[in-house]
Amino acid sequence: MVIGVPKETFPGERRVALMPSVLTSLQKSGFEVLIEAGAGYSAGYPDADYASKGAKVVASRSEIFQPADIVAQVLCYGANDKTGHEDLPLMRRGQYLVGFLRSLGNLKTVQDIAARGVTSLAMDLMPRITRAQNMDAMSSMATLSGYEAVLMAADILPRIFPMLTTAAGTITPARVLVIGAGVAGLQAIATASRLGAVVYGYDLRPATKEHVQSLGARFVELPIEAKEAEDKGGYAKAQDASFYQRQQELLGRVVAESDVVITAASVPGKKAPVLVTRAMVERMSPGSVIVDMSAERGGNCELTRLNQTTVEHGVTIIGTINMASSVPYHSSQLYARNIANFLTHLFKDGRTELDLDDEITRETLLTRNGEIVNQRVRDFYAAAAPASS
Repeated sequence: MVIGVPKETFPGERRVALMPSVLTSLQKSGFEVLIEAGAGYSAGYPDADYASKGAKVVASRSEIFQPADIVAQVLCYGANDKTGHEDLPLMRRGQYLVGFLRSLGNLKTVQDIAARGVTSLAMDLMPRITRAQNMDAMSSMATLSGYEAVLMAADILPRIFPMLTTAAGTITPARVLVIGAGVAGLQAIATASRLGAVVYGYDLRPATKEHVQSLGARFVELPIEAKEAEDKGGYAKAQDASFYQRQQELLGRVVAESDVVITAASVPGKKAPVLVTRAMVERMSPGSVIVDMSAERGGNCELTRLNQTTVEHGVTIIGTINMASSVPYHSSQLYARNIANFLTHLFKDGRTELDLDDEITRETLLTRNGEIVNQRVRDFYAAAAPASS
């Protein structure tokens, strides 16, 4: 089977779906690889490196899509809402499309992909089970995003993170609060701790307390209890308005005392809950920094502006999206390993048909034969649709 890797076209995207070092294992599994010229350049992987590993470098995008049995991308149409639609005419019936598709983002884009007759498999639907850990690109990208969020804050904060004892006196450490102890949040906690800050972590899921403490941070415990705090996949579940209102009231003091607040609380397919209000920002010290990692889903901070850095009441609020792309060498490395593992799982032993009895395959399969076939996605859009009169 032929894997085609086109150059990413989302503005500012620097990652690439495959890196040269994974090509050998793919070829051993029976795959041939085509790559569009320059696709890996921004990530630090020149065309010559791909060619030396046996890939064929082609000049145009159409030369990727036309012969490819599988098109592998980072941001496919759906996840790429800027230029992704330009790929639709290049897709053909029966072709496999693999990458981030933002399956729970916009029904129209999923319908558009289905209408092309493409068999699409979404990396953003990868189940969180043990067998799928080495294919979990969402976690890989979240890890790097959590790391980058801390560095962004440290760069802007007008004070250093660690405590220093000098002849001129002692410098007290910065106080960092991380709200949301998923993969991104835990990496943010680990990074801030390594930089020497005093770190606090909060999550509505009680089970995360042990993870937060294991990284050297203090867990913020609030006298409220979430109902069914997480789903079967381990993700936080949305709560009612009264819960979030009480949560805001109780978090206000901790936020006000923090030099840096990093928010990473989101619910798949839902608007991010507002956890940091305007009033809470007003109580923070001038020069403080908020990094809102949920900006793409509406933001955990009431004052976040999508993909912008703003200053409100003396507090810098960072709403940058696609943070993993700011370290494209390693994000491409992790993503390439995830997607190579996924492809060899889907088509192992020379198989060219999907095994729908396999949970990983079934849960990631989004469209096939002109239809949206993923039950989770179908249920989501049915629930999101307005009731008929």
